[in-house]
Amino acid sequence: MQFKIDENLPVEISEILLNAGHDAKTVNDQQLKGTKDEVLIDVCKKENRVLITLDTDFSDIRAYPPQEFSGIIVLRVGSQAKQHILKIFQRIISVLDREPLNQHLWIIEETMVRIRGKG
Repeated sequence: MQFKIDENLPVEISEILLNAGHDAKTVNDQQLKGTKDEVLIDVCKKENRVLITLDTDFSDIRAYPPQEFSGIIVLRVGSQAKQHILKIFQRIISVLDREPLNQHLWIIEETMVRIRGKG
């Protein structure tokens, strides 16, 4: 799978994905830092990349209907400390290959993953 890591996440997320055999680019890699949400999600759509972000705006299915995208993963965590985020993300890496991601929205919390989308 192909992923785009938002600028609000540690760059080590891309390393975790690469080590798991996925393609991962950061917003910074592609000089998209500071890009508006609408532009960022459009780039992800054109590149067929799953967006991974802390930005809860992307969890609004009226603004970003999951069926229109390759996938959106929003981390909703109590602490945005780097090590905490990496620990949470490391726990869900194995789920990426088992659960549907294309045309789905994943909300990742400390103790659960909620998945919205068709099928």
